[in-house]
Amino acid sequence: MTDLTTASTSERSRLGLLAMASVALAFFGNCYVYDSIGPVAELLERQIGFSDTQIGTLNAIYSLPNVVLVLVGGLLVDRLGAGKTLFFTAGVCFLGAALTAATPSFPVMAAGRLLYGIGAETFNISTLAAVTFWYPRRHTALMMGITTGVGRAGSFVADLSPTWASWAYARGWQVALALAAAIAATSLVTSALYWLLERRAGPGRAAEAQATPFRWRDALRFGGPYWYLLTLCVLWYAVILAFRSTFSIKYFQHAHGLSLADAGAINSYVFLAALFATPAFGWLCDRLGRYSGPLAFGSVLLPIALAVMMAGHAGSGLGLGTVLIGVSYSLVPAAMWPLVSRLVAPSRFGTAIGIMWVVQNAGIAGANLVAGWLNDAAGASADHAAGYRPMMIFFVVSSALGAVFALVLWLRTRGKETPVAGAAA
Repeated sequence: MTDLTTASTSERSRLGLLAMASVALAFFGNCYVYDSIGPVAELLERQIGFSDTQIGTLNAIYSLPNVVLVLVGGLLVDRLGAGKTLFFTAGVCFLGAALTAATPSFPVMAAGRLLYGIGAETFNISTLAAVTFWYPRRHTALMMGITTGVGRAGSFVADLSPTWASWAYARGWQVALALAAAIAATSLVTSALYWLLERRAGPGRAAEAQATPFRWRDALRFGGPYWYLLTLCVLWYAVILAFRSTFSIKYFQHAHGLSLADAGAINSYVFLAALFATPAFGWLCDRLGRYSGPLAFGSVLLPIALAVMMAGHAGSGLGLGTVLIGVSYSLVPAAMWPLVSRLVAPSRFGTAIGIMWVVQNAGIAGANLVAGWLNDAAGASADHAAGYRPMMIFFVVSSALGAVFALVLWLRTRGKETPVAGAAA
């Protein structure tokens, strides 16, 4: 076994890069499965008669257990380590994806998404904790950006699946979701590889991170900036995931007259941008040692993008809106998660993320349910495109409120952020 505290610089670098590649590939598979519902949304409506409320529920129910369980997941990451938690939650995700594809019964499909959700958010915390395990002080935002970018590639590939896997969609919704389950299996394999690499690195640093037992009152000492960040996280992710991962493709088809393939393609551009831009923005944040300013800028872009999409036509409106969402979706995660690692102690990172994602998942579930209810209540459909307007107004207002908290956070921390020693090396 090679302990990182005694290994040579070249060996630490080699192991670290291999570990990050494994985590990134695992995250790719997990993001693909999450975004597998959007491309089949209209097929679910047309082939088995699902309503928008039911379609929204398939993603909302993903978030519901995590209103409680993701905090437990954060504690597990701090207690068990990133590798072990990553592997076991990847297994739960695979079982959930397989169950979702097994039958047209809505209760069974919802149970599959519920099971997938139980594993997925703790899985996501584990990926961020894995980065801080190997890169606790230097290049944190860059490595988180690369990992997140590869995950966005999974979402990008999912959005384009009606094109590159047209054979699956031609056979119906079930084959398309079975393909997602197969990709979840690859995530399980790469998670196992990461766990082996973490064990090879030695227990020294993991034991150091777990040395101080957690006490609930410690969470109250995270400080004001952390709670502003938490509020932004909830509002921003609730809007962007409820829109992007559930209703956007259907909205583009019905409100802007695009085909399924074209709607999936334009939706995928957000992830294509994030694939390259998130690591670049992460590198820039590390280089400058500044996170709250870029975070505020990225947050402001989201309500602007949604308003442009709502007001524009299929050409310029969707194109410009997609570009703005792509920048927001690249910049906000690139700055947000490294900022958490600088607002709380390393031994509390998993717990701090867990608390954020407890409330975040409540927001995502609520946004999916509200959006689906608004569409059904307004009679949104291909024959009544104006029925989508209440949903879009809801998204614009919610994201604008999140931008307000981002600006407050920036004003509270402006001039107080300092570059991490050696960050520019």
